[in-house]
Amino acid sequence: MKKKRKGYQKKRWLGAAIVFLYICTLIYHQQKPLPEGISYAGDTHMLTEDEIEFLYDLTYPKDGQEVYEHEIFDEVFAMIEQAEEFLIIDMFMVNEFSDEGRDFPKLSSSFSQKIREQMEAHPNLKVVFITDDINRTYNSHEAEHIDYLTDYGAEVVYTDLTRLRDPNLLYSGVWRMFFQWFGQEGNGWLPNPFGETSPDVTARSYLQLLNVKANHRKAVITENHGLVLSANAHDASGFHSNIAIKVRGPIIKDMVESERAVAAFSGGDLDAFPTEEDVNASISSDTQHDAAIAAKIVTEQEIQKDFIRALDRTLVGDEVWIGMFYLSDRDVIDAIQRAAERNIRTRIILDPNAFGSQKIGLPNIPVARELLERSDDTIEIRWYNTNEEQYHSKIAYIKSDVESYVTAGSTNFTSRNLDDYNLENNISITALSHSAFIQDIDSYFQRIWFNEDAVFTLVYDTQDDAITPIKYGIYWLQKLLRFTTY
Repeated sequence: MKKKRKGYQKKRWLGAAIVFLYICTLIYHQQKPLPEGISYAGDTHMLTEDEIEFLYDLTYPKDGQEVYEHEIFDEVFAMIEQAEEFLIIDMFMVNEFSDEGRDFPKLSSSFSQKIREQMEAHPNLKVVFITDDINRTYNSHEAEHIDYLTDYGAEVVYTDLTRLRDPNLLYSGVWRMFFQWFGQEGNGWLPNPFGETSPDVTARSYLQLLNVKANHRKAVITENHGLVLSANAHDASGFHSNIAIKVRGPIIKDMVESERAVAAFSGGDLDAFPTEEDVNASISSDTQHDAAIAAKIVTEQEIQKDFIRALDRTLVGDEVWIGMFYLSDRDVIDAIQRAAERNIRTRIILDPNAFGSQKIGLPNIPVARELLERSDDTIEIRWYNTNEEQYHSKIAYIKSDVESYVTAGSTNFTSRNLDDYNLENNISITALSHSAFIQDIDSYFQRIWFNEDAVFTLVYDTQDDAITPIKYGIYWLQKLLRFTTY
C-alpha cells in the first residue's frame, strides 16, 4: 500500500509540475517583451499634396454585372518597375491557395514575375522580401512565387512567429511545451486547409496553424515611394475591395526601419537592406513651405493607441467614418461608444461575412448589433454589398471643420491585430479638411455610403436576422478563448 501511495503522490506532483509549467509558459508568452522595433510609432513627417495619394479597389454590382474598379496593383507594379536602388516588400499572402472553383486574377504570379524582371534588368537592385509562413503552409512545401527569388539575389525572410506573443489563450502553451520541438519540415500527407489544389501538409503544420497569428503587414517600399495597403498579392483576394496610401519623401526611412526590425528578429540578412546613407542619398529631405500634411508610420498596438487618441479628441460636429473588414476590438468599441455618448455621429461600413462566400457573419454582425443597441441613433451601420468577394478595406476617417484624421493600412480593428499579437502596419495622417487628400477620402466614403452611382452598401436590417443564438454564443466563446482569427 505504501508503494502505491508513493507512486500516486509522485504522479500527482508530476501533474502539478506540468500544470504549473503550462501556466507559466502561457503567461510568459502572452506578456513577454516584444522584439526591438515592434509596436512602433515613427516620427511625424510633413508632406505636400503631391507626396501622398489615396488609392482604392472597389468591386460592386451594376446592371446585372460585377464591376471591378481596381487601381492598387497597377500602382504596385508601376512602383516595382521604377525601382532601381532598393525594393523592400512585406506581404502577408502571395499564393494561389483557394477553396473556391472560380477563375481568379493571377496576382501572385504577376507580382512575383514583376520582381524577377526588375532584378534581371537592374542586377544591383537590393531586394528584401519579408513574408508569413502561411505561403508555405508552415514549412510543409516551398512557396512557389517567393522562394525562387533567392536564385536572383533576393533576401527572402520568413517571419519568426515564435518571437511574437501568443493570442491563443489555452492552446499555444501546450504547443510550445510539447509540439514545437518536432519542427515542421517533412512530407505532407494531409489536405491543405487553404484549398484542395494546394500542396498537402504535415500534421505539425496544422498544429502550428492553430496558434492563429501572423505577419499580416502589407507594404511595398522603393527609393521613390512607399505604399501601405490592405490588399494581398493573393489570387483568391483579387476581386476584393481594398485601400492603399502611397507616400514619398523622408517618411520612407521609417518604413524601411520598421521592416528592418522584422528581418532582424527573424534571422534575415540585414546587409541586404540599403544602408542609412543609401536611403538618405536617394530620398529628398528638403522641407517644402507648402508641406502641411502630417503623416507617420504606426505598427501593432501603436495603431490602436493612435486611433483611440484621435477618437477621444472629437468634438460635437465632427464625423467618424470607418470602413472595416473585421471590427471586434473591445478598446476600439468602447472608444466608439464614448464618442457616441458625446453625440459624435459615426458611420461604419462593414463586410457582412467571414472568409469565403459562406456568410457566417462573425464577428461583425454581433458587434454591429451591440453598437446600435448601446447608442442613441448617433451610430449608423451599413453592410458592403459583397457577392463572393470581401470588403477587405481597413480605414478610419475623422472629419472635422479644420483638420481631419485618417488611419489606413493592413489592420483590422480586432484584438489580434491591435494588441501586439499579429504584425501590422498603418499610416496615420492629419491634414487640413479642405486638402485634396482629405477630400479624396471623404469622396470615397460619401460615394459608397450614399450609393452615388451603384449599390455599394446595404442598410443594417439586411443582416440583422443573420445571427442566431448559437452563432452569438460561438462568437463570445471564440472571443473568450481567442481561438479565432479576430
